[in-house]
Amino acid sequence: MPLTRRRLITISAAFALLPAVTRAAPQGLKLWTGHALGARASIRIDHPDAEAVVARVLAEINRLEGILSLYRTDSALERLNRQGFLTEPPFELLECLSIASAVNNASGGRFDPTVQPLWAVWAKAAARGGQPDAEAIAAAKALVGWDKVELDSARVDLRPGMALTLNGIGQGYVADRVAALLEAEGLSDILIDTGEFRALGGNPSGADWSVRLEAGGSVGLRQRALATSSPLGTTFDAAGRHGHILDPASGAPASPIWRTVSISAPTAAVADALSTTACLLEDVDQMELLIEAFPGARLEAAG
Repeated sequence: MPLTRRRLITISAAFALLPAVTRAAPQGLKLWTGHALGARASIRIDHPDAEAVVARVLAEINRLEGILSLYRTDSALERLNRQGFLTEPPFELLECLSIASAVNNASGGRFDPTVQPLWAVWAKAAARGGQPDAEAIAAAKALVGWDKVELDSARVDLRPGMALTLNGIGQGYVADRVAALLEAEGLSDILIDTGEFRALGGNPSGADWSVRLEAGGSVGLRQRALATSSPLGTTFDAAGRHGHILDPASGAPASPIWRTVSISAPTAAVADALSTTACLLEDVDQMELLIEAFPGARLEAAG
């Protein structure tokens, strides 16, 4: 993905945090590094109004974190989890939950934002160097179930003890929102990477954006998104046996049948949620059946 003198922004995220810093880069390239979405992030841009564009992107990411993040105690999502209800929920939270609901329905409940209590149980046990016992898992499972969530444009309600996570869809959703912001300003030929890829147009060279797959090979993106998930991409334990993608039915981490699953779709939020869900499926036929419910989505690799 070579840099050019034309409009090009890359936002990339990993799992380490860095203090925010802006500095000049070679050949007129502006480089910002810091953190976003609870992860390390960078913006590399070569554009006449680079500083202004970077400022707008950072402001939008910060605004979205104030709605969707589990890392910020003042976010709308954290207030919902803490209070058990949220009045006048932000549009972006409702939109993200609406997409999550569609994937939940299509997957027979495998994709479920209400698994946060299960995540907390596994994380707490891992901090002690162990695994949660059957009783703790059963208690957490009793708090899981998308059908227990009540929401409309005026209010979101959770049952006592429930909590939501958007970790399986939020990074993709933020990529879509940043793309919408930049597109509204007339920018194009941009590749956004918030942990999931979102191409706004194609490569400034005229070709598609070529994104390498972890499973090998590459995918060309043009006005399209790509997400890759791995059952063991992030683990609770130091030995790397228990991954962060949890099965709401069993209460346990997804079996590592797949090393990675990559799915492309017209939007990054859908690609993100589908690739997360696919890690819980047993074969490619099940993945294809799930993807059929989302026009334009495509399984790129599973292995």
